[in-house]
Amino acid sequence: MGKFEQDAREMLEAIGGKENVAAVTHCATRMRFVLNDESKADIERLEAIPAVKGTFTNAGQFQAIIGNDVPVFYNDFTAVSGIEGVSKEAAKTAAQKNQNWLQRSLSMLAEIFTPILPAIIVGGLILGFRNILEGVQWSALDGKTIVEVSTFWHGINDFLWLPGEAIFQYLPVGITWSVSRKMGTSQILGIVLGICLISPNQLLNAYDFASTSAAEIASKWTWDFGFFTVEKVGYQAQVLPALLAGLSLAYLERFWRKHIPEVVSMIFVPFLSLMPALILAHTVLGPIGWTIGKGISFAVLAGLTGPVKWLFGALFGALYAPLVITGLHHMTNAIDTQLVADSGGTGLWPMIALSNIAQGSAVLSYYWMNRHDEREAQISLPAAISAYLGVTEPALFGVNLKYIYPFIAGMIGSSIAGLLCTTFNVTANAIGIGGLPGILSIQAKYMIIFAFLMLVAIVVPFALTIFFRKAGFFTKTEDATVKAPQVDAVAEAKKTTEVESGTLITVHSPLQGTVDVLSQAPDPVFAQGVMGQGVVIEPSEGELVAPVDATVSVLFPTKHAVGLVTDQGLEMLMHIGMDTVNLDGQGFTAHVNQGDQVKAGDRLISFDIEAITAAGYPVATPVIVTNQNDFQTDALGSLPHAVKRGDDILTASKL
Repeated sequence: MGKFEQDAREMLEAIGGKENVAAVTHCATRMRFVLNDESKADIERLEAIPAVKGTFTNAGQFQAIIGNDVPVFYNDFTAVSGIEGVSKEAAKTAAQKNQNWLQRSLSMLAEIFTPILPAIIVGGLILGFRNILEGVQWSALDGKTIVEVSTFWHGINDFLWLPGEAIFQYLPVGITWSVSRKMGTSQILGIVLGICLISPNQLLNAYDFASTSAAEIASKWTWDFGFFTVEKVGYQAQVLPALLAGLSLAYLERFWRKHIPEVVSMIFVPFLSLMPALILAHTVLGPIGWTIGKGISFAVLAGLTGPVKWLFGALFGALYAPLVITGLHHMTNAIDTQLVADSGGTGLWPMIALSNIAQGSAVLSYYWMNRHDEREAQISLPAAISAYLGVTEPALFGVNLKYIYPFIAGMIGSSIAGLLCTTFNVTANAIGIGGLPGILSIQAKYMIIFAFLMLVAIVVPFALTIFFRKAGFFTKTEDATVKAPQVDAVAEAKKTTEVESGTLITVHSPLQGTVDVLSQAPDPVFAQGVMGQGVVIEPSEGELVAPVDATVSVLFPTKHAVGLVTDQGLEMLMHIGMDTVNLDGQGFTAHVNQGDQVKAGDRLISFDIEAITAAGYPVATPVIVTNQNDFQTDALGSLPHAVKRGDDILTASKL
């Protein structure tokens, strides 16, 4: 009998039986199902299975968190179910059948914007800082700005425009590259196409178009082909023209790949893809995209500044959290970016940051009511912190949606904050960090009022959550004892060796880079501590070594994750990057096999940081102790800080 045979049988029944499974696969920590009918999955029964540490649905896949024993569980599941597993890509393809056209479109939009969001966020912070330097007249400086009285800060302000211009004016290059990456076509062609949309030497800058006379455009900024002309207008900071142009290039390349013999494809495919896409971009798609983008921007701006802007703010504030659940919130990235290009700022982003705060405050209130229950606190407090930092999924799916009343309290608080936000015309420079740090993206003149709105988003949901609970409003019957929906984050120790309580094990850094608290991990499952406690490391070199003397207990086939067990029974998991299972081993080289004995400092896995990041995945690596009920884990030193391989980063003491 397999180790997880009984649990696997229970899971098969709980998800609706073999006939309800369209596809099954697994990654380093989770079973991933595509179900024919998700309503047949009994969530309560699933989360009661000892091996299951949580469930959620994402991108059409139903996922059950198992831990680093997932390869063993997967083998037992396929044995008892008779279902043959499929590749990750096949599972993703099957999952699309559970999505309608709108969900598929929004999923694609999200995957296109996700890789370029870090640059947009940095750009927003830069604009915010420059605004403080040059846009605020300080009474302490006799009504002058900082740049007017300081040569040093004047130089800093000028220097910061270098990355600011690169991020926003050259945004179409990032979009066309990301489209090519998402569609699996030639990324260099996407970059070239993007440059052709914003060429500073040959095209009229989009920001100067409105102030340039028609006569000057006709004489200086026009391609004259005799019987027709095309305006030489750039698309700096424009989203839709770049998106449409990038998609046209990708579909053209896909078409020609199918119809041109491989022996000459290197010559003809790039030419026949790039040139028509470029012509379409400047004659049809660009103008259409510009018009649509302006229309959307105008409509949203009218809602933000019109006579019933308070109603717009109240509705958007209330509905943003439900949008996150459906995935529709991804469309706001494009709208925010278009608003910044058209009006120099966005009124949506402040309300998004306030919604993050409101949902986090509802979870914090839930934690406060259950703070003396260790099991309750393990899930709710990390979820609240995550929401305050702009990632609301752990809060929404871990607590608020399960118990309804915190979710409603968060929506009401966000609605009130949104109403006030539009009433006072609060504007952000651009998309920034969500949650509490969102104030860094707010235009300087609105920072004080936004600080007050943050207080509203904290206090109102916190108080309403307590009130709803005590009054019995919106509470579910199964919540009669205020049970949190946490799941056990504990795995069975693989060693039976008994060690004395208090035995201390020092864990060394397996990577060179920057070590930080685990809550900074990009994946909420790791950031919440569901898989265990430890730290996250942003590597600067692609070499993972053993942090302790141990046995290799798990080596994932795609080589992106490895598990270790020491003679004292300490279990560890190191997961290189997030969602890197999708790379199917590309960029990873394993130097050990499952079952090998290793010493601290021995090479485990080499990985190509540039290849991973170019594919759009973060390389942040959680280093965690998975049997946290047996060992107390403590980080060493103040975090974050730089580490070298072999530096002490954790201590684990036997409980």
